Amino acid sequence: MKPNHTITAVRGITVGHAHDETALTGCTVILCKKGALAGVDVRGGAPGTRETDLLDPINLVQKVHAIVLSGGSAFGLDAATGVVRYLEEKKIGFKTPDANVPIVPSAILYDLNLGRASVRPDSAMGYLAASQASSALPAEGNIGAGAGASIGKMRGMKYAMKSGIGTWSMDLNGLIIGALVAVNAVGDVIDPKTGEKIAGMRSGSTLEWMKKNQARSAIKSNTVIGVIATNAKLTKAEATKVAQMAQDGLAQSIRPAHTMYDGDTIFALATGEIKADVSTVGAFAAEVMAEAIVRAVRMSKSAGGLVGLQK
Repeated sequence: MKPNHTITAVRGITVGHAHDETALTGCTVILCKKGALAGVDVRGGAPGTRETDLLDPINLVQKVHAIVLSGGSAFGLDAATGVVRYLEEKKIGFKTPDANVPIVPSAILYDLNLGRASVRPDSAMGYLAASQASSALPAEGNIGAGAGASIGKMRGMKYAMKSGIGTWSMDLNGLIIGALVAVNAVGDVIDPKTGEKIAGMRSGSTLEWMKKNQARSAIKSNTVIGVIATNAKLTKAEATKVAQMAQDGLAQSIRPAHTMYDGDTIFALATGEIKADVSTVGAFAAEVMAEAIVRAVRMSKSAGGLVGLQK
């Protein structure tokens, strides 16, 4: 059996994708049917999210039942509605006297500039992705929320490259930390081990170009959205800290990251199986996030007129 170095190495975490290959858009659902304690960190200047206020440590709800990552810009938030419907049918949710209410935070990225802008992930696509979620090794590249993802857009789409979904995990003596991320950054992706550019703007580097030029309006179409999952026992405040530290993985592998043109949002899920130091979890959350970002570009094929690294 092939070793599982993906986010589904965390027991209880399943992943499902759904997308439209022609329209180049889709969504990815990370299910935790038994519930997982969750936190979130929103670092980019142009985010699009749903239900993130619930994850504030001072608020009532402790566990979520799914996270949805979606293309389609603000329209794509509708995908979470389908996931809520799927979970309600399974009688999964926050128990109230009148109904089980599924808790499904979501974040979106802008992919309307590839494929067909009139087609966006909707509740039906979200339902389909949830129904297909499994603990198998998740597909990577041009799939799910990464179907229309792109990078290196500081000079506009003419110089951009194709990106997508990536995932990675590590096992630290039973402490498992995994990441799954849709990479739709304005900047370039860098190999954090070597500092060398892997993919991005197809004429020089984004940072070098920024030294001499003004940003273009075409770059308002970005965002990196992802999830960290771990089997550690964490509080909501600690899960929030892990999400914050996982953003360091973006800083390691994307240049520039967290700009006003990105809506970078990272969730953290903790299933509560093993005691762990939160600083350790956060430190390696950044490491697996950086590796997942690198995989997102290395596993992506050419599409929508953009060149990808995968043959």
